[in-house]
Amino acid sequence: MAEQATEPTGSGNKWLGLIVGVVLVLLGSTVFKDLQVPIPGLDLNLGKSAAMAGITILLFPLIRMFYTDPLKNAINERNSQLEETFTEAEELRQRMDEMRGEYDQRLSAAEAAAREQIQAQIREAQALRDQLRAEAVQQAEQFKAKAIADIEQEKQRILNDLRVHVVNLTLQATEKLVGESVDNERSRKLIDEFIEQVEVAG
Repeated sequence: MAEQATEPTGSGNKWLGLIVGVVLVLLGSTVFKDLQVPIPGLDLNLGKSAAMAGITILLFPLIRMFYTDPLKNAINERNSQLEETFTEAEELRQRMDEMRGEYDQRLSAAEAAAREQIQAQIREAQALRDQLRAEAVQQAEQFKAKAIADIEQEKQRILNDLRVHVVNLTLQATEKLVGESVDNERSRKLIDEFIEQVEVAG
């Protein structure tokens, strides 16, 4: 509002100065052209003085119109462009800061997710290792128990075979001594009991 009120006043003063300058130039070059002012020791031509004053008055609005105002407008426009550029640069900097903050947040979230995934895989690997170890121990115990059972079974088989062989040898030796057959169930039972007593005593 203040600029709108000042603009007509400045324009009016400019045109008033132009009119006054033109009038003084015209008057100084025509009406007062040869008018001399009688001042002792000073040769003053009123017409020339008026014309020079008019030219001077004309020069100020013209300089203002064709030089000062365009220069001022150019400076103001340049300042506006610089302010706009600075504003855009500040907005761009703020956007870059926001983007960097978002990037940092995403990077932190990705790192946290990666760490969690790695920890989960480590826990899974440890659980699998423990499970495999437990299964290996269980299988080893089973193999050991089976081996012991097989050994015991084989031992019993060998002992039984050996006992039968001893019984047969004993019967054969007894038959040779007494000269008659003693291979019957009662004799075999007696020999088995004797062998069992020997094994227990051993």
